[in-house]
Amino acid sequence: MTNENDLGIVFRKSLGHYTVHTNGQEIDCELSSRLHKQLIYPTADPTSLRHRVQAVREIEHIDPIAIGDQVRFLDAGQGRGLITEILPRRSKLSRPMPVPGQRVFEQVIVSNADQVLTVFAAASPTPKWGLLDRYLVTAEAAGLPSRIIITKMDLANKNETLEKDLAIYRRIGYPIHLVCSSTGDGLEELKQALHGRMSVLIGKSGVGKTSLMNALQPGLGLRVKAVSQGDVGKGRHTTSHLQMFELDFGGTLVDTPGMREFGLWDISSEDLASLFPEMERYVGQCKFGLSCQHDHEPGCAIRKAVVSEQINPYRYQSYLRLREEL
Repeated sequence: MTNENDLGIVFRKSLGHYTVHTNGQEIDCELSSRLHKQLIYPTADPTSLRHRVQAVREIEHIDPIAIGDQVRFLDAGQGRGLITEILPRRSKLSRPMPVPGQRVFEQVIVSNADQVLTVFAAASPTPKWGLLDRYLVTAEAAGLPSRIIITKMDLANKNETLEKDLAIYRRIGYPIHLVCSSTGDGLEELKQALHGRMSVLIGKSGVGKTSLMNALQPGLGLRVKAVSQGDVGKGRHTTSHLQMFELDFGGTLVDTPGMREFGLWDISSEDLASLFPEMERYVGQCKFGLSCQHDHEPGCAIRKAVVSEQINPYRYQSYLRLREEL
């Protein structure tokens, strides 16, 4: 019997099909055509006219469903259903998706996550800290806490500046996990940090993500890799083929292969400094207040904090690069 009150969590999405977990079951769902449309309401007196739709516009380019979404669906029986509603999200990790000849759209990759795990190797390849800053700013904008995972610690002796570089982020307050998948060092502490939480994994290829996931849970990395390669050769973004995996020790994990390189979404240059935790307390204290760009203006509290070593010069330069991009 059809039940309009069925609720579930989207664990997998691929080519217009969504696997929804509910009450220990997996339901293969499609999307109601209504969720592919954007309803356009009058701008005047929206309170009295909110039920009168002026126009309907097809949403052609952006999948409205994200991994982690809590959805309401119609159970059609035999393990199939129709998603009719997306419940409000408590968090979302997004990226801009440009469409040739049109405006840039928001693509929500993962919703309702608890934390972001940024993964870099101690060496081979050498960490690109500017990319880490981009990841951290994106997580801060989404209101999500971040953890920095350094893999391949057996190669740490090949990176003479590793501890000095990590000290910058320790001082800011970001948790750092030093792990080695081959020896198991640091894995138990990392498992405790993942337990009971929905975690989003971000990192470029070659940093040891697959080995790390296999070390956390045998076979997990291979399963994640198989999913992320599901659209290879089909001319699609890998983020159109994603899956959330349950961890045997409690919690869930989502890898985001399509976000290894991603632009900043819905972040203004005026808000950027507040997304650097060590700069946030100085925002508004400049001579020109909130209009200060923290570059060449006199009386800038952030530049003064850089000179007095309250803010690391490297992080300040990273801020300037991201601000120029915005």
